Order: sequence, then structure tokens, then C-alpha cells
Amino acid sequence: MKQVPENTAEQVKHELSRFAKPEDAEGKKRFFKTAPGSYGEGDIFIAVSNADLRKTARRHIDLSFSELEKLLSSEIHEHRQTALFILMLQFERGGREQQKPVYDFYLAHLDAVNNWDLVDLSAHYIIGTFLLDKKDRSVIYRLAGTDDLWRERIAMVSTFAFIRNMDFADTLRLAENFIPHRHDLIHKAAGWMLREIGKRDFETENHFLKKHYRGMPRTMLRYAIEKFPDELRRKYLNGEIQG
Repeated sequence: MKQVPENTAEQVKHELSRFAKPEDAEGKKRFFKTAPGSYGEGDIFIAVSNADLRKTARRHIDLSFSELEKLLSSEIHEHRQTALFILMLQFERGGREQQKPVYDFYLAHLDAVNNWDLVDLSAHYIIGTFLLDKKDRSVIYRLAGTDDLWRERIAMVSTFAFIRNMDFADTLRLAENFIPHRHDLIHKAAGWMLREIGKRDFETENHFLKKHYRGMPRTMLRYAIEKFPDELRRKYLNGEIQG
């Protein structure tokens, strides 16, 4: 039997193949919209659970950037996802000086962060956390202005880290900028972030919605008001709230 080199991308792929459930792969493909013309077109799944992905990542926390790059360049979704879990672990254990190389590496490989689950697990954890104490957050606005679905969602979801620290300005600015966006995955992300603001500061979210809700995509509004009291939610949906 072929010997698999220790602590390499090849070893990670080999371990993941042992957890794979081919009978579940078709369902994953449908869920993540991999059909031609859909947002996840061409993505390949081997159906490994998140628990097994995380366990594999913890075993390979010291994987080098060069080996992580091999995982991130894989067509298989779970290979890329495991690489992101490893990067998150490396980011978490490092001090500020150790976090910057992870942050830079992540930014340099955003082409691999190309489905909504990959964005949502990693963007706020790496980009958002790194920018928490930074005055210059222009990177999220550059991403938001790329006209690339995944980079735009990365920009929006990155602000979750700011929200958790009661810092709402960038989220509100991006949400306003994304109101005319054409894709529901951006509407959902913006609505989700607005809802997270509302969990912490209802008045801030409500003030924003009063000003903008009539022009918001229905999906964005529904996500934003999901946790509102029933009567208030109904009034927003029926256009009965005055600005």
C-alpha cells in the first residue's frame, strides 16, 4: 500500500476520503446549487460532515501555506473547507504578528472561498477579526466593489466581527450600498447582518429599516426583521411603517 507523506495536503485528502459518504454527495450538489448556470456551478462534493472536517483540521493545524495552497486549489469543496478550518485555527492561536500572515494568505486566495458556506465560516473570523482594531478598513469596501458575488458576500459577512463588538457603521454602510444588488445571496447576507445588529441594538436596526425598507429587496427585509415582534414584522411587510 502506498505510503502517504505525513502532514501534507495529500494526507489530508486521504483522511477526508475515508470520511466521505458518496451516497450523500448528490444531495450536497443540489443544496449548494452546482448545476450549470447556478452560483456553485462545477463545485464537487464528497459529503464529509463538518465534525469530521474540523477533526481533520485540528490534526493538521501545522500544515504549511504551500500545502494549504494545494488544498485550496482543489476542485473538491471539502478540501477547500478543511484548508479554511486550518487557517482559522492558525489565526486563533497566533498573536497579532502571527495573525497577519494568515490574513494576507487568506486574502491572496479568495478565489477558493467560492460558496456561501465557505464565506460564512471564515470571512468574519479572519478578515473581520483582524480589522477590529484597524482604522483603515478599506479592504472590505474594495471587496464590496468588485462585482464578484463571493467577494461581495465576504465584505458583508466580515462585518459580523464588528457587530459583535458593537461597531455597526461599516455594516450599515455596506447594507445600504447593497440594496440595489441583483443577487439574493447578497440580500440574505445583508439582512442577516442587520438582524445581528438588531439583536444587540434594536433602535439602530429599526432606524435604518424605517429609512430604507421600502426600497429593500424583499429577501433582505425578511431576513432583517425575522426576530421582530409579529405585529411589527407584519407592518414592515405591509409597508405600514412610516420613516
